[in-house]
Amino acid sequence: MNTTIDYFNEKAEKQFHDAFTITARDNQDRFLSYLEPGSLILDFGCGSGRDSAYFMEKGYRVVPSDGSEGMCRLASEYLKMPVKCMEFNELDEENAYDGIFASASVMHLEYEKLLEVFPKMIRALKDNGILYVSFKYGTQDGYLGKRYYTYMTEERFADMISLFPQLKAEESGIFGNEHPGQMDFRWLYAVLRKEGNVK
Repeated sequence: MNTTIDYFNEKAEKQFHDAFTITARDNQDRFLSYLEPGSLILDFGCGSGRDSAYFMEKGYRVVPSDGSEGMCRLASEYLKMPVKCMEFNELDEENAYDGIFASASVMHLEYEKLLEVFPKMIRALKDNGILYVSFKYGTQDGYLGKRYYTYMTEERFADMISLFPQLKAEESGIFGNEHPGQMDFRWLYAVLRKEGNVK
């Protein structure tokens, strides 16, 4: 059984405060550059709610969600609004969102589960909707403590996305660790568009 949610419930206070040590907004701005002002965003695995707050400050409408009850409680207090408490596989909406922001979140799913959640994200997006995802860069899937990670390289990500012809890659790349004081590691990000009329 994946124990990642247990970890975030146990360490909710620490994870909440650690999130605010990251001050860079490059990835958030990159995602927003593909969306019209006022677009509806699902912050999928919102954690502390830091990104949801930023999106709302920029004039976007946001539905924050997370699988950890502890993180949902803290994010709701911070955002002063309800946070939808659901696991990734519970997403069950259709043509609902202009954008889905899954930053350092769905990477906690096992690869096989990730393949089940991608179609749910695609279905929840409107045609021409934008999906942002990021993963730790590498090849060694598994647990670090109680948290599970699926890692990605450019090749593995391209192979995975080829399974979902509805998605067109707008851009992708590599960036460094954003947490000050932590050991350096890299991330892979991608901005994907849901194309209409693709079966």
